[in-house]
Amino acid sequence: MGQQQLLLVILVTIIVGIATVVAINTFGSAADSANVDAVRNDLTSMAAAAQSYVIKPNAMGGGGGVFTGIGFNDMGSVACDQTTSGSATTGCENENGTYTISADGGTTNVSITGVPKQAAGNIIITVCKNYAAMSDYSPDASASTPSCP
Repeated sequence: MGQQQLLLVILVTIIVGIATVVAINTFGSAADSANVDAVRNDLTSMAAAAQSYVIKPNAMGGGGGVFTGIGFNDMGSVACDQTTSGSATTGCENENGTYTISADGGTTNVSITGVPKQAAGNIIITVCKNYAAMSDYSPDASASTPSCP
């Protein structure tokens, strides 16, 4: 009877150990997925703010129909700390990720790249006056920049 009980204790220990490892892996995957979703939400908010900026007249602090001069200060819908290099603003960072803006000369569209903090990779959103297109999440940071129609 003692051997059966010892085997049962060993079997239960192995099963609990396997269940613990599976639970830790599942939790890690869920945390990465939640971080990617948070970056998507931030990019969507930034896109809406960028569209609001471009349709606002210059006299009211907007772009007057173009994206020229747009920065993270103009997209105040997402709280983030701006990163600078010298006197130039190079990006924006918050608890979800790091964001950078690239413009096509600043007139017809602007692209914002988001890099999640917990998951490797990136997401890119291209913002036009009346349209925004978001790339799929790319774990290897090879997301291509979507274009406006």
